[in-house]
Amino acid sequence: MAHDDKGVVKEVEWSIKVEDGPWKRARISCSMCVFISSLYSKLCKFMKKAWEIGVNDPRKFIHCLKVGIALTAVSLFYYLNPLYDGVGRNAMWAVMTVVVVFEYTAGSTIYKSVNRICGTTLAGLLAFGVQWVASKAGKQLEPVIVGVLLFLLGSAATFSRFIPTIKARFDYGVLIFILTFSLVSISGYRIDELFDMAQQRISTIIIGTSLCIIVSMIIRPVWAGLELYVLVTGNLDKLANSLEGCVAQYFEAQSTSEESNKKLMDYKCVLNSKATEVSMANLARWEPAHGRFNFRHPWKQYLEIGATMRRCASCIDALVGCINSENKSSDEIKKIMSTTSMKVGANSASVLRELSITINNMTKSKKLDSLVKEMNIATQELQNLLKSYSNTHNVNAKETSSLGDAKMEIPIMEVIQVVTVISLLIETVARVEDIVKSVEELSKLAKFKPEMSKCDKSKQRSTQNKILPDQHDEEATIKTLQIV
Repeated sequence: MAHDDKGVVKEVEWSIKVEDGPWKRARISCSMCVFISSLYSKLCKFMKKAWEIGVNDPRKFIHCLKVGIALTAVSLFYYLNPLYDGVGRNAMWAVMTVVVVFEYTAGSTIYKSVNRICGTTLAGLLAFGVQWVASKAGKQLEPVIVGVLLFLLGSAATFSRFIPTIKARFDYGVLIFILTFSLVSISGYRIDELFDMAQQRISTIIIGTSLCIIVSMIIRPVWAGLELYVLVTGNLDKLANSLEGCVAQYFEAQSTSEESNKKLMDYKCVLNSKATEVSMANLARWEPAHGRFNFRHPWKQYLEIGATMRRCASCIDALVGCINSENKSSDEIKKIMSTTSMKVGANSASVLRELSITINNMTKSKKLDSLVKEMNIATQELQNLLKSYSNTHNVNAKETSSLGDAKMEIPIMEVIQVVTVISLLIETVARVEDIVKSVEELSKLAKFKPEMSKCDKSKQRSTQNKILPDQHDEEATIKTLQIV
């Protein structure tokens, strides 16, 4: 502290000025090195993940090449003078159309292309009619008429998007209709020669959509119908694995590996597949006949099969929840019910796998009826065993036994879990029968052929070289999707 002339005490402030030196530059350099190494590590992980996606499904990489081909081809209308003179500056609309319309599956591309063409054409013609009527009313009433009709048609078209049928098939077309009608009707008030400009834009949109459809269907097409077909057959196998594994895990009480636990939870994929199935079924209706799928193939029936599978999967989910509950049954009761319950689970899984083979081969199975009969017989045996057990044992909440009573009293908590599991297993069998009925209905609608004998299969192998190349490609695609 320091004193001034009047004796007042003043505080002394100390400050240290540090000049930039080599140590600060080294610190900055070290931080930059850490940042660059971290960025390089993240970039390597991203490239590795992208490579794995391309390796697991090469069709995604091919789709990228198809989009590049379509963009390159449509850009020629802008670069080449003869093509540019035909469409003018509106050639850019063809490029925009390719970017917006080109989708992963052929069905989605056709759906958006047709909706875009129809929506643009209908809205353009209607907007010209509105503009012509409004122009006859004079300059003062013209904006009023256009505004009122824009309000009415825009509101009506927007409301139509809430209708399930229109939303499923024409939602994109209605959106394009609203956009095009608004732009054309409003632009007609200020722009001259509107008809020529709209005509050029419609022609460029038709060029872009046609090019997208051609490229999507010629170069390794990805069919939405085939995706739905593979999804349904794969879900049947997943249900079979989950049902059989669940029953085996409960009654055998064995330690399961990570892979078996993963198969046990496959039924959750079935529970979460509704949105994907509905989307694929709606897109598959726009696709032409391809491979083994004829025109007007009953895609809607696949949704019915998916609904019955989800009901079966919900029973399996309840079964897994009951098995994992804290209430445990005695080993003696489980041992009595284990053999018959395992038989029911195995027979039900066999029926589901046979249904998957039936849809996969598109043939009527000769073994399906016998497998369903064996499943029902085993289920009846399980019901009879449960009744006989309840008749020979008196379930009581008390843990004491009555010596004078001929029936043996057992605690109710030791029985409640195993009885619930068996009841859910019997209900699952009923849901499997619903799946069988849905698949049989599909075989009628799709006109599945009878299953060939061994002699006929040998003849088919001898003539395998005569099969069309696209059928070979489809079979290879099915195998690839099932592996993935």
